[in-house]
Amino acid sequence: MTELFYLSAVEMLRLLRERQVGAAELTEAHLRRIDEVGGEVNAIVTLTADRALEEARRLDEGWARGHWQGPLHGLPIAFKDLTDTAGIRTTYGSPLFAGHVPTADALVVRRARAAGAVTIGKTNTPEFGTGSHTVNEIFGATRNPYDTGRSAGGSSGGAAAALAAGLVPLADGSDMGGSLRNPASFCNVVGLRPTPGRVPDASPAAAWFTLSVPGPMARTVGDAALLMSVIAGFAPTSPFAVREDGSAFARPLDTGVQGLRVAWSPDLGGLPVDPRTAAVTARAPEVLAGLGAKVEQVPLDLSDAEDAFRTYRAWYYASTFGDLPRRRLGPNVAWNVEQGLKVTGADLARAERLRSRLFQRMNAFFETFDVLLCPVSQVPPFPVEQPYVTEVDGTPMPDYLAWMRSAYWISVLHAPAASVPCGFTTDGLPVGVQIVGRPWEDLTVLRTAHAFEQATHHGDRRPPLGSAGR
Repeated sequence: MTELFYLSAVEMLRLLRERQVGAAELTEAHLRRIDEVGGEVNAIVTLTADRALEEARRLDEGWARGHWQGPLHGLPIAFKDLTDTAGIRTTYGSPLFAGHVPTADALVVRRARAAGAVTIGKTNTPEFGTGSHTVNEIFGATRNPYDTGRSAGGSSGGAAAALAAGLVPLADGSDMGGSLRNPASFCNVVGLRPTPGRVPDASPAAAWFTLSVPGPMARTVGDAALLMSVIAGFAPTSPFAVREDGSAFARPLDTGVQGLRVAWSPDLGGLPVDPRTAAVTARAPEVLAGLGAKVEQVPLDLSDAEDAFRTYRAWYYASTFGDLPRRRLGPNVAWNVEQGLKVTGADLARAERLRSRLFQRMNAFFETFDVLLCPVSQVPPFPVEQPYVTEVDGTPMPDYLAWMRSAYWISVLHAPAASVPCGFTTDGLPVGVQIVGRPWEDLTVLRTAHAFEQATHHGDRRPPLGSAGR
């Protein structure tokens, strides 16, 4: 029998609606799980147990009177420590904000709470979400539930590890260069980087910046779509917000992939890929072909994304964090700010030209193909004590960013991309595969990911933690 905390969010909702379980009982089950194994992974860094139980009891009282709060009624959720939560400490992973308590909720929090989600805490992140390894001076490192000696990825590593460990059924994340997708791949869960503007954000410093997006994380594609149905939808706080609401994501995903045109790129045009990762992702095309998709391996050159991504990212860091005291910033954030202060108008013009040409070239590409299939990460989870990957299949990495090109090159495309569990290395480390769609066709990505998930069931494998892992 599946433990209550490892049921899908969709199944939890069914039990809640049928009154087979109450919101308070569900919350208590997750709090016990956090108490049992939370210390092993260090995923939830601020716990709001009393508040969560109070919210859950109010929901139970309401449902006893016939009031169902919304699509997330009674489901525990933890928000990334980059996401503002009114009245709950939000540190951004930085000592500069170690005691910071926001007075207002971010949009995704407002929408999730209004839909009935129960806020159970905050998930760990590197300082200001910088880097694909979740560690900071305040809370330390988040560990991978499948091997606690390994990284959970980042920057939404706390969210991914919490999901994999059964601490929450739903979590939010954010993604600039892979921060949703990389930890999902490392922790055998699902992460969706939506089309920019699909889940609007509000930035006082960089409102027009399209590389960074909020998005859903869950253990199943269906659960990720459920959360998307709530957090997606227009908001005037973003100048490029998509006008459609999130209702399409509440529809069934089981449309199949018969006839779907799939482009397969094992290395995105020559990127080094660890042989262990390559061996796992190489099975993905066969799965979709076996389901009736038309799969073709393609030559693909996304190298123009390198300069474009790094230039825009550097500019963003200088714009957003340039006024903070540099001596008190961690090395990754400080380095990014320094790079940004060197960016010239000519650099931005070049980046815009590169990105524009790439966007038009990929428009033509997606006239031939419906989705692109490729690796999420170029390596499997690495040792947790290691700051970042310095070498991939014998190729030295020049800095802490370079090993994540397979994710951040995709970020430049303005396209939706999901990480879905693809299997395990011979030593039991999770590997995800990336499904990339046309801009604004997030639902096609989710439907393809759902078909892959249902055919493989890799996401059903649980980590060896606590009583549920024995």
